Amino acid sequence: MLPATWSRLSCRALSSRGQRTLSLFSSSGPSNWNKVVSDAEKIVGYPTSFMSLRCLLSDELSNVAMHVRKLVGTQHPLLNTARGFVYDSKNNLQMRGLVVLLLSKAAGPSRAASDLLPQDMVSGIYPSQRNLAEITELIHTAFLVHRGIVNLKEWTVSDGPLKDMQFGNKMAVLSGDFLLANACTGLAELNNTKVVELISSAIGDLVQGIYSENSSHPEQENSLTDGVDMSSWEEQTFLSHGALLAKSCQAAMELAQHDKESQRLAYKYGKHLSLGHKLNSDLQPFVKSSVGEPVSFSFSAAPVVFHRQIVGQERWNQQLQQVQTQRHHLDYSKLLAAVKSEKGVSTAVDLCCYHSNKALEAIQAFPSSEARSALENIASAVTKF
Repeated sequence: MLPATWSRLSCRALSSRGQRTLSLFSSSGPSNWNKVVSDAEKIVGYPTSFMSLRCLLSDELSNVAMHVRKLVGTQHPLLNTARGFVYDSKNNLQMRGLVVLLLSKAAGPSRAASDLLPQDMVSGIYPSQRNLAEITELIHTAFLVHRGIVNLKEWTVSDGPLKDMQFGNKMAVLSGDFLLANACTGLAELNNTKVVELISSAIGDLVQGIYSENSSHPEQENSLTDGVDMSSWEEQTFLSHGALLAKSCQAAMELAQHDKESQRLAYKYGKHLSLGHKLNSDLQPFVKSSVGEPVSFSFSAAPVVFHRQIVGQERWNQQLQQVQTQRHHLDYSKLLAAVKSEKGVSTAVDLCCYHSNKALEAIQAFPSSEARSALENIASAVTKF
């Protein structure tokens, strides 16, 4: 049974307490999310990037960019990842760093911080907190690049020349390592042992989460997400998508010498925001698809995992057999209709609202401010599809 707090009615339960009205979320579409991010960037003082300019303008990264051009014309994922950095239409790449900056500003200076001077703050944020935001983005970007490595055993001629795909894999490994090395160097320069421990453990969580994702995806499609239920999906998703933001938010409070309660609330906000954002992303194919449009979704997406648990293994196998084509491929449009016919989608929507409300609950414990309102808006935006 689902907790009562997962009810769809709970989507609006906490939002009315915010300083600003949330009417800008009343309609669907990516423009709402873009507006929330754009408004938030103005509050922290400048548009956030996916990494610091020091890294972006370095000779090493320039060389990487030159080599990536050789992959043009192939289907290597590294090329799409690189395009995403330049054409980030959904404003997703900079979200983690932006949230860290907003939380830093919302919390303000700590009364217990005797060695931190308010005059050192720029737009209400300490330089160390801005560095942490950049480090968070670098780590996230490094893992995005590493996840673009192709399994050459599944290579086909349509993907592009084999030697180019092999070259792309090498570039993905080396460029991801370069970004991660820069992040670790910046982390050491913060000179805070607890922050180093927090972010290092977040990197470990990312590795564990991604490994779990890969190990739970056998080659046969009808075995995907085998044994994954709602609680294990949430635990695995937190490791691979939520731990970095949650622990970075906590680290931002530590850098300003805030107390343990402030750190706990910051961690709670980052955790629930990340899970809500992932659920929103997983739900997109199920709430946006129209008849006749090509359909693509992952078998590890939350609506599919929840649907599979609700209908049971035997009926799930029957549904997979019913949507198979003569060539033993799956008709994803029919499978999407089957998932939408049950409660998997509504369960994911309810859970998304639940995490949004938990994030709002955490951030509303901070003093009322423009930065807190922006964080409330971001938490509310993940429930709009």
